[in-house]
Amino acid sequence: MSAYRPPPLLTLVHACAAVLAACCLAVTLYSGLEERRVALAFGVLVTVGELTRRDDTQVREPAPLGSAAALSYALLGEAGGQPTHHGPAQVVAVVLAASLLGSVPHVARGQGPTLDHLARRVLTVGFVAVCFQPPYNRGMFDDWGGPAYALLLLALLSLTALCDAVLAAALAHSRTGWPFGPVLRDELRAVRGIGSAVIATGAVMALAVAVVGLWALPVFSVPLLLAQMSFRRYAAVRATYRQTIASLARATEVAGYTPCGHARRVAALSLAVGRDLGLTEPELAVLEYAALMHDIGQLSLVDPVPAGATAALPAAEQRRIALLGGAVVRQTGVDEAVAVVVERQADPYAEQPLAARIVRAVNAYEEKSREGGPGGPLTALEELRLATAGEYAPEVVESLARVLARSSLTLPVAG
Repeated sequence: MSAYRPPPLLTLVHACAAVLAACCLAVTLYSGLEERRVALAFGVLVTVGELTRRDDTQVREPAPLGSAAALSYALLGEAGGQPTHHGPAQVVAVVLAASLLGSVPHVARGQGPTLDHLARRVLTVGFVAVCFQPPYNRGMFDDWGGPAYALLLLALLSLTALCDAVLAAALAHSRTGWPFGPVLRDELRAVRGIGSAVIATGAVMALAVAVVGLWALPVFSVPLLLAQMSFRRYAAVRATYRQTIASLARATEVAGYTPCGHARRVAALSLAVGRDLGLTEPELAVLEYAALMHDIGQLSLVDPVPAGATAALPAAEQRRIALLGGAVVRQTGVDEAVAVVVERQADPYAEQPLAARIVRAVNAYEEKSREGGPGGPLTALEELRLATAGEYAPEVVESLARVLARSSLTLPVAG
């Protein structure tokens, strides 16, 4: 088997970040630190931000305090009314060293930041520092006072956030093969959440430190820490909600109506197809919940369907089970959109919402591949292609084929 080769874009981005980091560290070690007290204060704040990072909350920015402190240091021109003299090289060196130091406990637990995260941190901080520090040190912003100067900082940070979103989307597209446009759209949507808080805090910190000194750092860190806690609570609620739905979905497996792991496999592959087709994050959440609960209507059957394989049933029976499933989902209090997908998964594909088309095709693929033995996945995909004239949406089947080809994914046979 050939060795894994990372996509060229990943290699290029990581190499650029590594070269920039090495050059900045070398320059800083050679010339020494300017304003060591200021550098230490911001370094400590970045370290604290990394120590409080959480990679399991599914938010775009796992260490918002560290990001805000890094961006604030890059935009710092004065501290307590006294001009600072650090340049872009020192900014990158201090932020990198602090980020690595704060990541040590996470690395020890096997949960350290990814190379993508570190590369983006180095490149974005380097970008904003290069845009601000040289012009500021040459006096180009001396005439920018009051609101104009504050707007300048916000504009630079907003441009940096936009560039970071494009970079994050490009890395995700290169690593996963998901369409770039929808990934970028989700990244930009995420900027409006915790990203906007990071931008605002970074600008306010830089402005406040310039006037009142380093005591402003802990004061203006508190609101962002509170926002971070709120996002974590929201993520915890979503995780609990998903676990509840997954537990409901397992009822068909526990009762012997469907094979073990069937709902989980259908949900995982449905998500991959949904991403390939460009669904947004809210649409993907509905798709995942519907895929997990797509067979729940079988609980209303007196006689179980053999192996839970509904794809081979007559259309009228499929429709009846789907309607029963939709009624059950509504009684659980799950989002109405999930119930609609579940009850319409047996409709003619021309009348179905996209999520229902995906669930139907993926469910049929999983059932047919499970029954077909070693050659089941290829046979199942071919059967789906032959049935695109009436039963399965052609664009969904082709997306499924792309996902399988890209990831070499063949769903495991249930034991």
